[in-house]
Amino acid sequence: MNLQYMSTRNPKITATASQAVLKGLADDGGLFVPERIPALPVSLGELKGMTYQETAYAVMKEFLTDYTEEELKACIARAYDSKFDTEEIAPIAKVDDTYYLELFHGPTIAFKDMALSILPHLMTTAAKKNGVEGEIVILTATSGDTGKAAMAGFADVEGTRIIVFYPQGGVSRVQELQMVTQKGDNVDVVAIHGNFDNAQSGVKELFGNQELAGKLARKGCQFSSANSINIGRLVPQIVYYVYAYGKLLENGEIEEGEKINITVPTGNFGNILAACYAKHMGLPVGKLICASNENKVLFDFFQTGTYDRNREFMLTTSPSMDILISSNLERLIYQICGRDGKADAELMRQLQTEGRYTITEEMREQLSDFVAGYATEEETAETIREIYERTGYVMDTHTAVAAHVCQAYKADSGDGTKCLVASTASPYKFVKSVLTAIGKEAYSQKEELELLPELERISGVEMPNAIKEILNAKIRHHRECDADKMQETVEEILGIR
Repeated sequence: MNLQYMSTRNPKITATASQAVLKGLADDGGLFVPERIPALPVSLGELKGMTYQETAYAVMKEFLTDYTEEELKACIARAYDSKFDTEEIAPIAKVDDTYYLELFHGPTIAFKDMALSILPHLMTTAAKKNGVEGEIVILTATSGDTGKAAMAGFADVEGTRIIVFYPQGGVSRVQELQMVTQKGDNVDVVAIHGNFDNAQSGVKELFGNQELAGKLARKGCQFSSANSINIGRLVPQIVYYVYAYGKLLENGEIEEGEKINITVPTGNFGNILAACYAKHMGLPVGKLICASNENKVLFDFFQTGTYDRNREFMLTTSPSMDILISSNLERLIYQICGRDGKADAELMRQLQTEGRYTITEEMREQLSDFVAGYATEEETAETIREIYERTGYVMDTHTAVAAHVCQAYKADSGDGTKCLVASTASPYKFVKSVLTAIGKEAYSQKEELELLPELERISGVEMPNAIKEILNAKIRHHRECDADKMQETVEEILGIR
């Protein structure tokens, strides 16, 4: 039986899985959610011997029910192949008593590859299934990693075009170079004069602009999204938590049925929501530990029940988490308000008009699975240094935020449950911050790219191809715009002004 998807703001707006993947965002601005969370179709014991590709099929077929077995397996085979530099796709490193799920072995060395390697194939398959003949224009905002991973996934994919907006000065030099050197005749990158929230809000406004939709339709195009608001991003993220549990079982680290806690460095809330969905599918998960940096809007929400973006925006050394509007939280809000579209829509209206909303006590009671913490810049750096000096393991700044919060939670709660930390990026993406944190203050005066060989020496990990490729690559994208000029920029790029 096909699983239907509905808008968080009006459950009468429905779509099949392939239609939801194609559209990205519902017509009323809501996010598509499944009508129910399906159960894991295999036993925990069966997970032990499954490859990443087999796990992906087992999980995704339960959500993407209007894709045939042949279609879905073809998408998975094309996504999870030799573009990943480890055979197991998402290896686990055990450091002390904590397990780090390394999600950065794909072509752009960040966790976004895990979903964005498959999304283009899901989307082009969906277009054929739904008789879409025109061009699909992927419109995406990025805080650093989504943009490159999406461009790499969609580059020269027939029938698609991709436009990425990123905050100028709000990403690392490596992240920026990865984007502005991206090849592909169907790829455009724009630096906006503003922060990530400006970019994300601007993209959402463009999706809701009916006049622009009409212009696109006359040209034979339609918008879709590669951001985590697209259910085609969220579903593949569930897979790696299920796979990780199977590997921990296989390696004898846990017993079948034993609960694990999961800590996720959190910005837009998609990655931790995927862990939440995995728990609801039946994966034995205890606490979902939401780790924030100094932009701790989510920490404050879990502490108080009030989501308030009216605060200073902080630029940190973990820029992919420099976010004050966590879009995917809306999916959780919809769930805890009893799947009441009107209630959800009202809270989202308050967020847009007043910059804040407060949930009810009844809703707060349903958040008991979640624990929240945050790391200051000093704590993030200290965690990188301390773990490196003690174990030799080098982690990036985002993973360090999660590691600090995980350690603090264990110490404060006395919870001895084994913990899996989502390690979301390679330290090579944030080389300057990482080396400075390890204690080499002189490095803070050097250019980021100069430091890459030193990180290779210190970590003992060979420089990834994703880094080698950008060192002498030609800069192909120079476009900039003000945050309030995003529509004009898109129209100009598409030739519809």
